[in-house]
Amino acid sequence: MGGSTEKTLPKNATEAQGLLIKAVYEKYGREALPLIEDALGRQGRALGLRAKNKLPDNRLSTVAAAFAENFDPSTVDVVALSDDFFHIRGKRCPFGLENTSRELCEAVMAIDREYFLAATDGRASLTIQTTRADGGDLCNTIYSTVSQKAEP
Repeated sequence: MGGSTEKTLPKNATEAQGLLIKAVYEKYGREALPLIEDALGRQGRALGLRAKNKLPDNRLSTVAAAFAENFDPSTVDVVALSDDFFHIRGKRCPFGLENTSRELCEAVMAIDREYFLAATDGRASLTIQTTRADGGDLCNTIYSTVSQKAEP
């Protein structure tokens, strides 16, 4: 790969996945979004089903606590966690999507949406309040049980 030594190398598999996602989006634009959403959604569902089988129950609080174990506390804060509501705030995007587009963020976040849907038997919804992808200072992501509405 010519010139690759001048580029920043990914620190982990998620960052490498983000590099590929951004390259596909830059080349194909909005046309690539359904493909990205489908692939990441399937990955999220597979991960969510695996988590569900390992957890003692599928309450949102249990699923969210297990999900949060993978966070780097220097980049993600758990704002609220209960059986009906899970709010996280991220200082950086693990996929490196900062300053790309909200629509790309939404397609990529199919991974989390489907993870939570699978692990909670379809009882969780995802709301992306703010995102670094569209230039925001923070990502504010809320998962709530279907009967609950995300608070502004």
